[in-house]
Amino acid sequence: MARLVRVAAVGDIPAPGKRVVEIDGTLIAVFNVDDEQFYAVEDVCSHDGGPLAEGDVIDAYEIICPRHGARFDMRTGDALCMPAFEPIETFEVVRQGSDILLRVDW
Repeated sequence: MARLVRVAAVGDIPAPGKRVVEIDGTLIAVFNVDDEQFYAVEDVCSHDGGPLAEGDVIDAYEIICPRHGARFDMRTGDALCMPAFEPIETFEVVRQGSDILLRVDW
């Protein structure tokens, strides 16, 4: 069953910026693109399990794994280049007032 979990206030994550949160043992990277657009992905590269939040964000929506350079679209989770082939998990971000919430399905 899906539920919303508060992970931060809008002001807690500067734009552009990111924050790693943990929900029920799962690390999730939350990205603030421009104070209007927030995205969240599991903080694990599908290629080798590297921490995506330690990578750079380019073109506003691409996260680069710092280990081997795999790129992912943080909006969809799609792998954009080798060595990654599999997508990463994404989470819906909901803004309620000044709160940032994530929809999780477990």
